[in-house]
Amino acid sequence: MQLVTEKNISRIIIFIFIVIMTTMISFISYFYVKNTYSDFDLELNKFVNDYYSHQKALLKKQIDVVTDIIKYNATKEGISEEELKSEAIRLLNNISFERSRSNYIFVYEILDFQGGSNFAKLLVNPNRLDLVGKIISTNYTDANGKKFREEFLKDIREKGESFTKYAYNKFSSNETNQKLSYFKLYPNWNWVICVGVYIDDIEKDINIKKDGLKRKLRTQIIQTVFLFLLFLSIGIVLSILLSERIDDFFKDYREKVKAKSDALIELNETLEKRVLDELEKNREQEQLLVQKSKFIALGEMISNIAHQWRQPLSELSSILMAIKFRHKMGKLDIDSMEKKSKEAEVVINYMSHTIDDFRNFFMPKKDKQEFFVCEAVESVMTIISSALKYNNIEIKIDINKDIKLTTYLNEFEQVILNIISNAKDILIQNSVKNPLIIISCEEQEEFIVLYIEDNGGGITTTPKSKIFEPYFTTKSDSDGTGIGLYMSKIIVDKNMKGKLRARNTKDGAKFIIVIPKVALHKDNLSI
Repeated sequence: MQLVTEKNISRIIIFIFIVIMTTMISFISYFYVKNTYSDFDLELNKFVNDYYSHQKALLKKQIDVVTDIIKYNATKEGISEEELKSEAIRLLNNISFERSRSNYIFVYEILDFQGGSNFAKLLVNPNRLDLVGKIISTNYTDANGKKFREEFLKDIREKGESFTKYAYNKFSSNETNQKLSYFKLYPNWNWVICVGVYIDDIEKDINIKKDGLKRKLRTQIIQTVFLFLLFLSIGIVLSILLSERIDDFFKDYREKVKAKSDALIELNETLEKRVLDELEKNREQEQLLVQKSKFIALGEMISNIAHQWRQPLSELSSILMAIKFRHKMGKLDIDSMEKKSKEAEVVINYMSHTIDDFRNFFMPKKDKQEFFVCEAVESVMTIISSALKYNNIEIKIDINKDIKLTTYLNEFEQVILNIISNAKDILIQNSVKNPLIIISCEEQEEFIVLYIEDNGGGITTTPKSKIFEPYFTTKSDSDGTGIGLYMSKIIVDKNMKGKLRARNTKDGAKFIIVIPKVALHKDNLSI
């Protein structure tokens, strides 16, 4: 059962289009969503890293502000160092940078930079008033067992500052959270001034940003998928409209094919009637009996050709219509054009073979015979030598007398005669001084090759193969018919399964006749 027919091709096109579009939209949507989520993760990670970096910079800036204030107060005259320290402690106890955050300033006075049980005195810490003024140890551990004082003190010794993360009770509560603190040494007083921010405060800001990004991402995905679906719907509607146009196109096409087929049938019937009428009129005229037979044969041949060609013509028309349709729709790519061209070539070759079959059928039967090539050339010369001699054309023949050939003698001589006659006419037409024709022959392993060469100036037609076309001639209408070389090529290439080629030499044209010693298909010839 044939799946694709003229009646259902439009529906098949719609179905294929919908499947392709749906698959494509699905894959695009999938990869878009996947890549969008991947970009979202990258953007979120970047935001988190940038936000932590920003928080570190903010903590450092806060300590720098406090340090600048202390340095500025130290420039006042008439105030002792102890008074300056007391004023600084009072000031630091009252500083709050962000009301919504649990961050505060705390200060250590370093007693031993190597650490230990008595490494510092806690001067300021609003969160641990119970420890203010007391000696503290670096051996203290946070809720996770981390000796964070030992860690930041090591950085203070090496760099004068430190960013340290540890667990600590949140301000005004018993809740323990991770905290990121910045410690900076004020070397004039051996103070380490510190400020910190709790990680959960940072995470709140990050979660707010994350929720905003997620909402934006969902909106973007919904909008994009909606657009994809909208385009798919539009494509389906357009494909339905296109299907209707295709149905109309094929309907018109079938009507045109039917009209052409009817016209061809009518032509056949009319032609047969003409032949029969002509035969009836001339039945009593004995002298026109042969002509009547030719008309009858011609009528039969054309009628049979018409029957043989009806289907190929329909196929060829269909191919041309498909090409025209694809071109109109802007879908005539190279692959489609090559495919349709090959289909057309198959049809045309079939039609050509049909003509060959009919032509060969009406040709008289001939038998091959063995003969000497030199004798065949001499036989031709008996016909044309007088004309050559009359026009002072010298002819040189260089052929081994032992070379034999088995083929159609009469046709072989006809080819030689046609080529020599053409050479003679060219030499006369061009008024060549010392006109010359050279005929030579060589025997190869599988072929006999005959060369006919002149000094008439060569073939000026482009391409050279055009000289073998029917009715092509460079002579005046009264001097040439354009049939000689065409028939010669037909005889050599078709009947003798050989090759007839022409090329230019330095002085003129050279015709090469290649004939196989035994019957060969011409595709086997390599010369």
